[in-house]
Amino acid sequence: MKLYIAEKPSLGRAIAAALQLSIKGRHKNHRTHIELGNGDVVSWCIGHILAQADPEDYDATLKKWRMESLPIVPEQWQLKPISRTRSQLTVLRKLVKQADEIIHAGDPDREGQLLVDEVIDYFNISKKKKSTIKRLLISDLNLPAVQRALKSLKPNSDFMPLSISALARSRADWLYGINLTRAYTLQGQKTGYNSVLSVGRVQTPLLGLVVRREQEIAKFNSKAFYQVQAHLSLQVNEAVSFTAKWQPSDNCQPYCDEEGRVLVRALAENVVKRIDNQPATVSKLESNEKQQAAPLPFNLSQLQISAAKQFSMNAKLVLDVCQTLYERHKLITYPRSDCRYLPKEQLKQARGIVNTLAKSSLPCNKPAQGANTSLVSKAWNDKKITAHHAIIPTEKSPENISLNTFEKNIYLMIVRQYLVQFYPAYIYQQTKISLLIAGGNFVSQAKIEKQQGWQVLFPKSKKTQAADEQEQTLPPLTKGQILHCQQGELLEKHTSPPQSFTDATLLAAMTGISRYVSDPAIKKVLKDTDGLGTDATRAGIIDLLFKRGFLQRHGKAITATEVGIALINALPEMATLPDMTAQWEATLTAISEKNASYLSFMQPLTKTVTEMVHGASQQSFAGLPKVAFKPKRGKGNFKKKTAKKPAKKSG
Repeated sequence: MKLYIAEKPSLGRAIAAALQLSIKGRHKNHRTHIELGNGDVVSWCIGHILAQADPEDYDATLKKWRMESLPIVPEQWQLKPISRTRSQLTVLRKLVKQADEIIHAGDPDREGQLLVDEVIDYFNISKKKKSTIKRLLISDLNLPAVQRALKSLKPNSDFMPLSISALARSRADWLYGINLTRAYTLQGQKTGYNSVLSVGRVQTPLLGLVVRREQEIAKFNSKAFYQVQAHLSLQVNEAVSFTAKWQPSDNCQPYCDEEGRVLVRALAENVVKRIDNQPATVSKLESNEKQQAAPLPFNLSQLQISAAKQFSMNAKLVLDVCQTLYERHKLITYPRSDCRYLPKEQLKQARGIVNTLAKSSLPCNKPAQGANTSLVSKAWNDKKITAHHAIIPTEKSPENISLNTFEKNIYLMIVRQYLVQFYPAYIYQQTKISLLIAGGNFVSQAKIEKQQGWQVLFPKSKKTQAADEQEQTLPPLTKGQILHCQQGELLEKHTSPPQSFTDATLLAAMTGISRYVSDPAIKKVLKDTDGLGTDATRAGIIDLLFKRGFLQRHGKAITATEVGIALINALPEMATLPDMTAQWEATLTAISEKNASYLSFMQPLTKTVTEMVHGASQQSFAGLPKVAFKPKRGKGNFKKKTAKKPAKKSG
């Protein structure tokens, strides 16, 4: 008997439907599994059905939080069944024992790999049986896609590094979160803060980013800076043709800030006087035709950032909508993807997908009709594919499917990002000139659009259109040509404070964490592997900080609460900076790519946690507000219940 173990019931049913087409006999639907006509079985987990054991599961005395019992480092790691899904685990145990062959059908990412692997390992199957396990990778729940995947089974052993990476991440989170949360909570209690101070290797540095941004805004003092613009004509008596901006020389740097902006008004005024009614020589001229390729298809983080900018949707909402589009409507491929590339094999489905979209009544029909599927963009790159590929529309037609506003908006964003792969490049002519005026260097540039290409799918906003209309053009010029500067103009501007984080900018900060890392060596390493959290976890981490009362919203702005600020101020700097956890993410990625080992990650981590626990007693928590414990409702603390009306079914 073959046993297929899916991550969720929806995936299990999709697998059973595809298998049944080639199997005679009727299949039997059970609550926990589906028995096929030939005796094979499809079953499933219900998300995670095993969890890391609690400290008290290792030692009953660890239930009470005491500083002297820290750090807690299990010698032999244990998992325990999650109570609400225990019955499913019992069924899987029986089926795994009966199976002659097991097919792992977890989601195509490191968490999906571990989720099913740890269930199989929990049953202590033989080495021989384990060596024959196959891996089924499905990123599209529609019937044709599932059938194709069933023909491309791979040895599950090929994905062991991915599973080990996820296992290391799971245990690291337990070690770091359990020990530091207990240590800092106990320290907080000494000053009267009798509530849990939750600490995590990703959530705390993320909170630190927000707190530091607000501190930068609070202490920001705006300062004036000055620019000089030259108004130029081709001849002395002609009208002004274009303007050029002064570039301060090295001799001016003592009067500039770190960004090269002139801070001394008198210096800028002197330049204005010197260039009035003076000849201007074209010292350098560059004119090049440039091409801009279409943006890559979405991964989850880029989709969340774009949806936050365009529709003000938070990360958790975008993820939930994507899960619905994937599982219920089957209109998109697997959404928890960190990849923006597509396998070349997918090109075989491209024409079918585009034709389906072209026939739909949605606004994507005309862009689909204009797509040229013979064009192959840089998105198709097998070398960039790991366990999953970019999020794209499936071959299923959106016709006769009722989508709410959120679902429709996200679906159309994914469709557009796919369709632009079949449009030509955006082409423009860029001209840049340098001019010498009274010994000073001035620059000007202009851009002329030659081919809209894929940009026809991105209509310009009124603000962008207005900016384009104001953009200057340059007359035909030659190097060495003498022009006339009719006058100089002094522009006074003021520096602006950094902006509070929004859903879009906070996600962008998490994906580009190297910008916030202080160590140059770490920054260099993270250029390619940066990321605070993963695409699949970022939305949940942000949501968690809101639920714990550490973050709050003011319109689109995300700021820290009083407790969130006090927590970051009380913790050691190491715990609040992204440097350490960013290094961990880089190592976890290296493990999944066979470039690092489990022990090379866990041993230094355990040492770090031990040092941080011992250092907790040196931290001052005096800035935390006084909070009393709320009494828990136990068996001896309840009110007499009255008869309840039957609960309404949820929609």
